[in-house]
Amino acid sequence: MMGPTAESHAPCLYLGPTLGAYGFSGGHPFGPDRMEAFQKRLNEKGLDARVRICTPVRGDQTLIERFHTAEYVDQVRALSERGRGTLDFGDTPAEPGIFEAASVVVGTAVDAAERLLAGDCPSALVPIGGLHHARRHRASGFCVLNDCGVVIETLKTVHGCTRIAYVDIDAHHGDGVYYAFEADPAVWIADIHQDGRSLFPGTGDASEEGQGEAVGTKLNLPQPPGADTTAFYSAWERVEAHLDRARPEFIILQCGADSMAGDPLAGLAFTPETHRWAASRLLERSKDCRGGLLALGGGGYDRKNLGEAWSEVVAALIEEP
Repeated sequence: MMGPTAESHAPCLYLGPTLGAYGFSGGHPFGPDRMEAFQKRLNEKGLDARVRICTPVRGDQTLIERFHTAEYVDQVRALSERGRGTLDFGDTPAEPGIFEAASVVVGTAVDAAERLLAGDCPSALVPIGGLHHARRHRASGFCVLNDCGVVIETLKTVHGCTRIAYVDIDAHHGDGVYYAFEADPAVWIADIHQDGRSLFPGTGDASEEGQGEAVGTKLNLPQPPGADTTAFYSAWERVEAHLDRARPEFIILQCGADSMAGDPLAGLAFTPETHRWAASRLLERSKDCRGGLLALGGGGYDRKNLGEAWSEVVAALIEEP
């Protein structure tokens, strides 16, 4: 499925049942129907004809262990095979096959990053990705494996990147990424999220700016419940200034749609235009990087909202007027 642009100039969009399978049954907020909701809106807007559809890739255990501990990976595999219980304190079920599904999220995100570094495409979106709560040694907040963390470790250890920017506009603080790289000066984080005093995971205070040699490389911008587009654009000015200092070689955007107004699990009031703005601004910056912009879907529990938000991200990536 290709649009009229040359293949190398079209953004890569990863779609397919193995990627869409990541989710939980029984009416869980992070259900396996999220991919379908996004694709439906994408097609309605006619954007599917202007992207390059790429096949999801399953990551192996060696790849996953670039970020996660071997003990934790073995635990997830065993619980996934057993197919019952939870992987954390109750939010993240150990459903049959969840390890395989999470492995696809990780492998796909890394495949997208590799394509970007190779110049195969200028940008990429992995809609079922951005699982930013998982820690190196445990699951958290619907996130079994942290694809963001695996990508960052791959950029550092395999490709020698020393200045990586991770920008997160999900309503929930990206704690799994922040604390994994809190003391790492190679990873510059800018995270706009709902204040942790009113929302899971309760972290991401403005005072959290990194540790040791990494002090000043982390920017947390907590927003009060009800914060709207005016608040977003005000915070975004600080993101831009932070990125000016970072001068990144590679940029990752976690574009969670749960920061939009009406999400059942959060209380911010952003719009699809905020997501398009973030993607557009970061795409422009990525033109000076080693690789293009990697966007990862993140949260979003109102199906209409996630369809709108991620479709606007795609529109920005194809630089549609």
